[in-house]
Order: sequence, then C-alpha cells, then structure tokens
Amino acid sequence: MMISTRGRYALRVMIDLAEQSGEGYVPMKKVAERQGISLKYLEQILPALSKNNMIEGVHGKGGGYRLSRKPEEYTVGEILRLTEGELAPVACLETGAAPCSRKENCKTLSMWSGFFQLTNEYFDGITIADLVGSDRSGK
Repeated sequence: MMISTRGRYALRVMIDLAEQSGEGYVPMKKVAERQGISLKYLEQILPALSKNNMIEGVHGKGGGYRLSRKPEEYTVGEILRLTEGELAPVACLETGAAPCSRKENCKTLSMWSGFFQLTNEYFDGITIADLVGSDRSGK
C-alpha cells in the first residue's frame, strides 16, 4: 500500500491547522508557504476536507480555514480513508468488491486481512494531536 501525495499533504494541512489552532481562520496561502505545497494543489484537497466536516472555511477578508474539532479528535486513519479511499492492500478486501472465485481456496486471504486490520488499527490509533506533539525523529 502506498499513500499518495494527496493523503500526505492532507495530513500536513491538518497538522499545520492544528498548530495554528489559536489563530482563528488561517489563510491557505500561509499554510502553502509553511508547508512548501503549491496553493493550486491545496485547493484540490480542501473541498474534500471541508465537505466531510474536517475543516471549516470562511471566504473574504480575514477568511481562511480552521479545524472543525480538537486535534485529538481526528485520527490519521479517517483522514487517509477520506483522501485515499479504503486502505485495503488487495482489491478483494475493498468494500463492494466482486466476490473472488478463489476465496474458498485462497492461501493468502487471511494474511491480507490481518495486514488490513493492522493498518487500520495503527492509523486509527494516531491522532493529529499526537503528530503535532511528535519530534522530528517521528517519535
């Protein structure tokens, strides 16, 4: 499983907004500058975050975006599932996948299922607040 640029940038936006949480609405131009991400690319990510009530925005003078909830109330898992879709390592584990004709005899299905479960549990156990508080070595 590979996390796309979209997913990584969405996490960076959420962390940046969490770090600025006392500032009110934060202009995306400032986030783009701090994060070294083009404003044009951020404008492609923001609608999904906004539509799913992760962030709230105000247009015009003094406008920008802010988190809709406290940083500790967001999990990395929910943000990645929003931007990446499911985190399924193989197509047969995706929601709504066509039944696999090999399912009954598949020697690797339990391995993939376990990996899928571990991935979701891992990312659901990390909050934006955890990432804001982590040091550069990733601890």
